[in-house]
Amino acid sequence: MSVILLRGTCKCPVFVVLLCVVLFWSASPRTSAQQASPEPSAEVVRDFDSLWDFTRPAESEQRFRRAFHGATTRDTDYRLELLTQIARAQGLQGQFAAAHRTLDTVHLGLGRSGAQTRVRYWLERGRVFNSSDHADQALPLFLQAWQLARAWRLIYYAADAAHMLGIAETPERALVWDHRALDIAESSKDPRAQRWIGPLCNNMGWTYYDRKEYMPALLYLRRARDYYETHGTAVQIRLARYSVGKALRSLGHIQQALTIQKAVEKRMEAAHEPNGYVYEEIAECLLALKRPDEARPYFAQAYDLLSRDMDLVRSEPKRVQRLKTQAEQQ
Repeated sequence: MSVILLRGTCKCPVFVVLLCVVLFWSASPRTSAQQASPEPSAEVVRDFDSLWDFTRPAESEQRFRRAFHGATTRDTDYRLELLTQIARAQGLQGQFAAAHRTLDTVHLGLGRSGAQTRVRYWLERGRVFNSSDHADQALPLFLQAWQLARAWRLIYYAADAAHMLGIAETPERALVWDHRALDIAESSKDPRAQRWIGPLCNNMGWTYYDRKEYMPALLYLRRARDYYETHGTAVQIRLARYSVGKALRSLGHIQQALTIQKAVEKRMEAAHEPNGYVYEEIAECLLALKRPDEARPYFAQAYDLLSRDMDLVRSEPKRVQRLKTQAEQQ
């Protein structure tokens, strides 16, 4: 469940074996790491956020492509950065080989690019590997991005790199990187860097949850909820509240958890955006409260939606089967 608020868009399970490009990097006589480092400089803020809709990566890709074709050929860094975002959108669609080919094009232009473009290149190359279940290949790339961003005082991207290291690392190491990223975000005066506070608290909450450390999980998920209540979208607010409710149920506060999930249900249905995980939680709360007749239709709704999620079916088949079994109980 750590992906529920787009953790690093994230920690998506297994897809396909992808194009290996390690030799591509090492074959070049001057890789990014070997090139003369530019002087530390402030970030160049480009209006890429307005082009992104992470829930619709195909549409986002087309917006980035239109921006790329409309950009002047003299603005090399802008065009290369647009390509890194096209690659990210391709990765979110599971088009990993295509994403690597796009990043190969970026790599060819790194020799005349600025610091920020290089950091974004390493970040997106790592994200493609991580999303395709190759965390071992992603880790050194995220570390490269972290080191370069810190050296060049690119605070937003340093936080991003630490955040991705927290996703790709082992559970034991993940929290170390998450804490580093959170320290950067909370101490920065840059509003863009501060935007990491919500996602990082969410990630840390779910990392603790996966370790069955439910009290610290609740503390961080509440911090994430508080952040999204002020800065988030309606979807993010609903999911942050859902997360707090799930942690409360795991701590045995069943009625309190059910009250939260029913309020989330009311909001999501008003928005015509049903969520199988919310139905699942309501069902589990009702079952724990010994109200199986009320739980059954919620299990059925959860199964109807979550059984279509092939990643969940592959990674947690027993969980999906439990939904089906409980829905069919007489």
